[in-house]
Amino acid sequence: MDINRHYVIDFDSTFTKVEALDVLGEISLAEDSNRDEKLKELKSLTDRGMEGGLSFRDSLRLRLDLLNAKKRHLEPLIDSLKNKISTSFVRNEVFLQENKDNIYIISNGFREFIVPIVQELGIKAENVFANNFEFDEQDNIIGFDKNNVLSSNNGKVEQLKSLDLKGDVYVIGDGYTDYEIKASGLANKFYAFTENVERDSVTEKADHVTPSLDEFLYMHKMNKAISYPKNRIKVLLLENIHPDALNILKNEGYNVTTHSGAMDEEELAEKIKDVSVLGIRSKTQLTKKVLDNAQRLIAVGAFCIGTNQIDLEECLKKGVAVFNAPYSNTRSVVELAIGEIILLMRNLPDKISKMHEGNWDKSATGSYEIRGKKLGIVGYGNIGSQLSILAEAIGFDVYYYDLVEKLALGNATKCGSLQELLGKVDIVSLHVDGRRENKNLIGEREFNQMKDGVVFLNLSRGHVVDIEALQKNIQCGKVRGAGIDVFPEEPKTNKETFQSSLRNLPNLILTPHIGGSTEEAQVNIGNFVPGKIIEYINTGSTTNSVNFPNLQLPILENAHRLIHIHLNKPGIIAHINRILAAHDINIVGQHLKTNETIGYVITDIDKAYNSEMIKELKGIENTIKFRVLY
Repeated sequence: MDINRHYVIDFDSTFTKVEALDVLGEISLAEDSNRDEKLKELKSLTDRGMEGGLSFRDSLRLRLDLLNAKKRHLEPLIDSLKNKISTSFVRNEVFLQENKDNIYIISNGFREFIVPIVQELGIKAENVFANNFEFDEQDNIIGFDKNNVLSSNNGKVEQLKSLDLKGDVYVIGDGYTDYEIKASGLANKFYAFTENVERDSVTEKADHVTPSLDEFLYMHKMNKAISYPKNRIKVLLLENIHPDALNILKNEGYNVTTHSGAMDEEELAEKIKDVSVLGIRSKTQLTKKVLDNAQRLIAVGAFCIGTNQIDLEECLKKGVAVFNAPYSNTRSVVELAIGEIILLMRNLPDKISKMHEGNWDKSATGSYEIRGKKLGIVGYGNIGSQLSILAEAIGFDVYYYDLVEKLALGNATKCGSLQELLGKVDIVSLHVDGRRENKNLIGEREFNQMKDGVVFLNLSRGHVVDIEALQKNIQCGKVRGAGIDVFPEEPKTNKETFQSSLRNLPNLILTPHIGGSTEEAQVNIGNFVPGKIIEYINTGSTTNSVNFPNLQLPILENAHRLIHIHLNKPGIIAHINRILAAHDINIVGQHLKTNETIGYVITDIDKAYNSEMIKELKGIENTIKFRVLY
């Protein structure tokens, strides 16, 4: 604690997430027939007063007139406000308690509800300076003490003058009246607090914008609950990732920017320089060139199943953990596959097109039920296996082939080779991953191995099918119908024209890479991937990472967590432990996992450590990344 430093903190929308009089209005006007209109006017008066557009005394008088509040309304108000203390203040209760002699709440609000709230976190009642309500004999709130300087314009300035604080004074608040303290020369700096509300007229006058108390404490190198302010963690989300992901990451406190489409290599290489977390879908290519510019990048979220658009090995070498959503859109892809198979077996794409042209072609020729037909699934992973179960349930005989040994589900039959499967089945559906070895997995030779009149689906990756061979086999009738959702070259945005030699071929369903594009799937992905990224940043856990060694870590309690990522070379964990021993650091717990490229060491230590030890750990040869959590 520094006795020469004083901290002046606002209450409404700073210490708490809300304006207390707005909450009081919700309570006192609960049964008022014009409640909504009055609450709207109440908020407007609050904002105008905070932004400096209305004198404070006028704002306060008009708000109290609207409230029609009574003393009995204060108890439920206090109960409500206790649950609305700003998150970063709750998180940093230790700082508030350690500095309680030097923390002053100076507010244009009212002591009757402020004191019970701030005392929850250890702030002294005698350090609270605020207005007082006036009541009539029936306990109606009829006004405020007009002799209190805080009921007047420039009241905070006058209050601080009377305190005559010696030393440095820092003001943290969200309103224009907080800025006035700095403008009067009574404070060293004014910090615009934006965790709950951001007012342009206030932030533009601030010495520093502090999105949380964590940021303020970090700047002043003071005791804080977390090792790094989350508002300094920059997140870039591309390709219209679901709003749930944006909200989750913002609510966590990260600085989030969005971009509607994909970015090309040059643009992304420039934008990624100060980004800590990147979120993409399937169109963005995360190449070595981009990663070479990503000096601050610690995690990538692939908001899809596939990760072949990401240079996973280069991410690994640079200590960047990659997470995807391997199960979130499985059902959506499977349903599209079954729907398209039924459409194609009935020759419906052509019939639908003819109807739109005015041609009535009522005929059963070339139209078949799916019951009893042989469905061949190439790739028996999450999607292929679920397709197997649903397809069998509606009457298919299911065959499958996978390079990896996979247990058959239901009555599915495993084939020993791709050729065996292709020669047996009536419908071929591809569900393979995007590895380079799968390029042109299906070409002219494979089409020759299929039955005449086969129905063919590719809802997996565009490059696994030789498009020219597919075009030829559709035109000659070898393939009687096809459904294609993915292509070797795809438009980066919806504004670009789709070009393909497959356009306008018979009994062909072309869809714009929407296999997983359902509302349900996008909600699932938008919630799953951010959770994994947040868990990694907060705890170091790498569960479900597609490139890092997977570690599920216990919750950190009363310790610091040292995260050391290094090239997988002998002796590094011993080197780490020698440094800790030399500094007399007690190890509470330690976890190590490696793959052929990197080692991932998590060490939990007693809270005491020094900067020299950290410098030595960072300096270990073959270190890729190092960070401290607490």
